[in-house]
Amino acid sequence: MTKIKICGLRRKKDAIWANALLPDYVGFVFAESKRKVRPSEALGIKKELDGRIKTVGVFVNPTPAELDAVLSECPLDIIQLHGDESPEFCNSMGIPVWKAFRIKSPDDLTASKPYDVDAYLFDGYHPSAYGGMGQGFDWDMLHAHVFNRPIIIAGGIDDKNVQRLIETIHPMAIDVSSSVETNGYKDAGKIERLIKKVRNNDGEKQ
Repeated sequence: MTKIKICGLRRKKDAIWANALLPDYVGFVFAESKRKVRPSEALGIKKELDGRIKTVGVFVNPTPAELDAVLSECPLDIIQLHGDESPEFCNSMGIPVWKAFRIKSPDDLTASKPYDVDAYLFDGYHPSAYGGMGQGFDWDMLHAHVFNRPIIIAGGIDDKNVQRLIETIHPMAIDVSSSVETNGYKDAGKIERLIKKVRNNDGEKQ
């Protein structure tokens, strides 16, 4: 079954829809972004979350000290590294790591090969941002590659195209943010429509 991550939670009341709809993962952005939260804010939301929902912290080129500072205040289940982190850095975390790669050509997919992480996250390329811009990429490029880790797809996913993504690519998970927002904040109605589309699609195959 395809798992679902809703990224960029910013308000304590986001826990209300999360607990009602139960995405598999929610993400807190600790990198520079309009969705950035302080560790104390993330912890406040996390305390309200159903324990079945795993928490993912999104970082871009953090130092070990920056990671330690966040994790000491707000323990997380997974670290998502969205910058230019080396394979050695990713292997030093001590908790599960998802490494993100921005894709604009087939050659970009080969950048994942040296990374011994828990999952690869493939996102659309944007020239001025590391993610969260809703920029998609040509998923068909993935067919020519065999990956030795589970894959997560991000960028440009919504309730209109997610069924094709699941049926053709079969990712371990999808990661959405801007496509389920209204006026910069998470929209429970959009999230519910997406989650129903994913889970209904999976249910038809079982």
